[in-house]
Amino acid sequence: MRRTPTILPLAFLAFGLTAYGHTQSTTPPNDPTPQPAVHDATPAQAPPKHGRSAGGDIGSGTGDIGKGAAKGTGNLAKGTGKGAADLVTLHPVDAAGNVGKGAASAGKDVGVGAAKGTGKIVKGTGKAIKHVF
Repeated sequence: MRRTPTILPLAFLAFGLTAYGHTQSTTPPNDPTPQPAVHDATPAQAPPKHGRSAGGDIGSGTGDIGKGAAKGTGNLAKGTGKGAADLVTLHPVDAAGNVGKGAASAGKDVGVGAAKGTGKIVKGTGKAIKHVF
């Protein structure tokens, strides 16, 4: 009789419970030093800024991908339009150059947007996974 299928879920459960037990407590230790009063703070001391949440990173990354795609589409349309105008005015070499330039610019914009967006999405996903553990 094989017991591997029943042992594996129990091992994951035990690991999960021990990982949960090792988290830090949120209560601050007793500090005997007196804290400054609220009225002693100067206006120049602003509270520390908190970073973006995991969902904010993922949403911002998705927005970057969309912006890159939109900018790339705009550049492709611009190059195609210039190429069509050059073709109508009987400048086929310039037309091919403009279409190629628009396509290259579009590819660059889409690539940069995808890279930035993917980086932010991975960062946000890492934060979300870290938050679970």
